[in-house]
Amino acid sequence: MRKLPRDPANDYSREIAEARRRAVHEETGAALTHVGAFSFDPSVLPGNMEGFSGVAQVPLGFAGPLVVDGEHVQGPVYVPMATTEGTLIASYNRGMRLTREAGGVRTTVIDDAMQRAPVFVFRDARAARAFGRWVDENFAAIKAKAEETTTFGKLRNIEQYAVGKMRWLRFDFTTGDAAGQNMVTKAARHACQWMLAQGLEGLEHFALAANLDTDKKHSTLNSLHTRGKRVVAEVVLPAALVESIMHTTTKDLFRQRQLSNMGSLLSGSISNGAHYANGITAMFIACGQDVANVAESSAGFSYGELRDDGDYYFSVTIPSLIVATYGGGTGLPTQRECLEVLGCYGRDKVLRFAEIVAATVLCGEISLGSAVVADEWVPAHEHFGRNRP
Repeated sequence: MRKLPRDPANDYSREIAEARRRAVHEETGAALTHVGAFSFDPSVLPGNMEGFSGVAQVPLGFAGPLVVDGEHVQGPVYVPMATTEGTLIASYNRGMRLTREAGGVRTTVIDDAMQRAPVFVFRDARAARAFGRWVDENFAAIKAKAEETTTFGKLRNIEQYAVGKMRWLRFDFTTGDAAGQNMVTKAARHACQWMLAQGLEGLEHFALAANLDTDKKHSTLNSLHTRGKRVVAEVVLPAALVESIMHTTTKDLFRQRQLSNMGSLLSGSISNGAHYANGITAMFIACGQDVANVAESSAGFSYGELRDDGDYYFSVTIPSLIVATYGGGTGLPTQRECLEVLGCYGRDKVLRFAEIVAATVLCGEISLGSAVVADEWVPAHEHFGRNRP
C-alpha cells in the first residue's frame, strides 16, 4: 500500500483532494464519486481537519416549527437535523407539534463551565494538603496567569479533589461562545507552569490532565457540577392535547416515566432519558459541533409530574451540554448555514443554541415515550424506518 499524496505548499485544494481519492480508488477499487462531490472551497478547512479528500454527505431535514419560551430565544425556530435514521425527524416533529400547541417549551440555562483538571503528586498527603491551602490563598494570582492566554476565557473557580498524596485541581472556566476545551487547556497549562515555578514543597510529579475533567466521556461529577452548559427544558402538557395528538393519556405517560426510572436504576445507567443522543447528535452534525461531545452531552435527567387537574409537567435537565456558535466547525459553509437558520451563528449566541438543543431533546423524549405507551413505536419504524426492498 502506498502513502497518500500530500502537497506541502497547499494541502487544501481540489487538486490534492482528487489525487488522494485517486490513490485510494486505485488501491481499493471504490469509485468515491459522491465523496468527491462538494460545493465549498477546501481552503476554508485548515484547522478543522487534515488530509482532506472529500465529504461524507449526511441527509439533512428540518423539524419544526419548535416554539421556545427561553431567556435567549423567543418564538418559533426550524431545527436542522442530519441523520440516517428513519422516523427520527418525524418523531421530533410530532413532539414539537404537541409542545407548540401547549404554548411552547420553557428553557433555562442554569450553569456554564468548561474544565481542565491537572494533577499534582506530592511526597505525602500533608504536603498535598498544604498545596491545596496555597492554591486557595493564591487564587487571584492563578486566575490572572490563566487569563493571560485568552480573551474570552475567565477562570471562575478551582475545585480540589484529594486522594492519598495526589491533588487534582479542576479549573472551571467560562468560555464565551466557544466550546472551549482547547482554550481552557492552554490557559490551565500556563497557570500551572507559573505555579510549578513557585517551588512547590514536596512536589514529585505533575500532569496537565488525568481524566478528572472527563473530556469526551460522561461522569457523575459532570452530573453534579456541570461541564459545558447546564440547561433545563420544561413544559406543561394539557391532558386533552396528549390524547388527541399522542393517542395516549397523561396518566399512562406518568406511569411509563416511573417504569423508565426503575429500569435506569436497575441497569446502572447514567441517564434516565430515552434517547437524548438522537436529537443532540443530529443537531451536532448539522451545526458543526464536536460530535464526540455527544458522550457527555447526551446524559441527562428526565422528570415527570402528574398534576391534580390531569395535566402533565415534564422536564429534561442536560448537565453537560457542550456547544459552540463560534470557532471549531461552526464556520464551515454548510454548518454555518444551519446555525444561521437557528439565528445562532457567531458571538453572543451560544446560550440561545443551548436552549434550542434542550427544547428539541424534550420534544423527542415526549414523542418516543408516547409511541412506546401507545404501541406505535414498532409500527412507526416499520412505516418510516424501512429502507429494505
